[in-house]
Amino acid sequence: MASLGDLAPGTLKYVESGDTPIVLARVGDAVYACNNVCAHQGGPLSEGKLSGARLACPWHGWMYDVRTGQCRFPGRGARVASYPVRLEGDDVWVDLP
Repeated sequence: MASLGDLAPGTLKYVESGDTPIVLARVGDAVYACNNVCAHQGGPLSEGKLSGARLACPWHGWMYDVRTGQCRFPGRGARVASYPVRLEGDDVWVDLP
């Protein structure tokens, strides 16, 4: 799906699996995967800003925890799908349902 060498710590990468748009986020040595479409108005999360484990949508600033997909704004209850990630050597694999 992706190469770990193409994903430096603190960066995002857009990938697709079939019809599923995915944003990969590297936080330290860990890689997380979420759906790339913001729950608010469909902004492309892969074009947002990653700060630690928080990802801000570039359109309206909605923030998500890349570890869980949960929106970080109180009272919103919104989330984006998050997916398990496997690292095999330099390969990054996302397990989709």
